[in-house]
Amino acid sequence: MNGEEESKDIRGGTAGEKCYDPRDSTLTFVQGDDEMDFLCHDFKSLRAKMSCGHAVTPMSLTIWCLYLLEEGECRFVCGLPGCDVEWMYEEVCKMALLTPEERDYFEKKMFSNAAKNYLDVKFCPGCKCRVVRTDLHNLSVCCTLCTAEKKKIYLFCWQCLREVKTPAVRLEHCENDGCISQPLETLRNCPDITFKDVKGVTGCPSIRACPTCGFLVEHNKRKCKTMVCPRCKVKFCFVCLQFTQECLKQKPYDLCSSGVAPRQTSIPVWQRT
Repeated sequence: MNGEEESKDIRGGTAGEKCYDPRDSTLTFVQGDDEMDFLCHDFKSLRAKMSCGHAVTPMSLTIWCLYLLEEGECRFVCGLPGCDVEWMYEEVCKMALLTPEERDYFEKKMFSNAAKNYLDVKFCPGCKCRVVRTDLHNLSVCCTLCTAEKKKIYLFCWQCLREVKTPAVRLEHCENDGCISQPLETLRNCPDITFKDVKGVTGCPSIRACPTCGFLVEHNKRKCKTMVCPRCKVKFCFVCLQFTQECLKQKPYDLCSSGVAPRQTSIPVWQRT
């Protein structure tokens, strides 16, 4: 057996499984369970310790990180109870034995998720290039590439993605016919729900805009009234729309002291600092 064949046997595992090289002195191998194997695949690789101290195999780590990406995350955080350690991307690449193809997918997905969560990025209807909106209170956006090419200011509406002539500051719609805010329409038309585990709550909209970042969140009618926004991670009360620390000064399973907040008629703008 030559060296190339031996290396393939060590790292390849069975059925294409990625496995750690037992001769890799940069890894800290440990005995015990693969703590990231949430689906009980029972991967055959040796277990190695992450920076948070938990044991993984390259396959279980890859699957967990892929799950985070598909959930819209752009950061990699340990999924075990009580551990919120964030792993650097370089550590994930090394410990998950990411292939060049996997790295390419991870990096594109990380950028896409970051753009959705932290940047206002859309494609200009004129040149199809990515444009970042700097003024979050203005639907009229200037594309610098189209402006340079056309030798006049080119504006388009961030909402309906059509050219506009007026740089007026508007939040709900532009001058174009049919320009509507889909999130506001959702808030206006979503059905009411009755909570199963919160006493006295009736007539509460089933969808709310996060009071911090404006991300739309739907309640499943079960569990308590506290929500964690998937985008900004802020905890707020779905019933009264106060921050959780303020709302829970009252009994957590009773009607809020301020009652049910009315349907929202505007989307909060995330003031990211």
